[in-house]
Amino acid sequence: MGDGYWVKIEARKVEPSEGRPHGIDYSLCLFSPDDDRLVCFDNAHPVSSGSGPARKRSGTNDHVHRGVQIRPYGYTDAEQLMEDFWCAVEETLRMRGVQP
Repeated sequence: MGDGYWVKIEARKVEPSEGRPHGIDYSLCLFSPDDDRLVCFDNAHPVSSGSGPARKRSGTNDHVHRGVQIRPYGYTDAEQLMEDFWCAVEETLRMRGVQP
């Protein structure tokens, strides 16, 4: 991606389930030159939002990591996922002064 930053994309077809109703197991990640994960869109595990007794678990496993923050991701289709991922990659690299 430039200056040692790199991207890893994995996707495979799976049987639809509650956590992966769209039938895709995916992970799209941007890493730093030191192999720190900076951005990652994936559906490897369920996520919760909020805190305390009001904490809610998302209906699917779709979520996005930005550094240490994790939030649910509203998956619609593979095309939108790719667009959202590349926008997040470009934004992160720009913030770090890297030309993609």
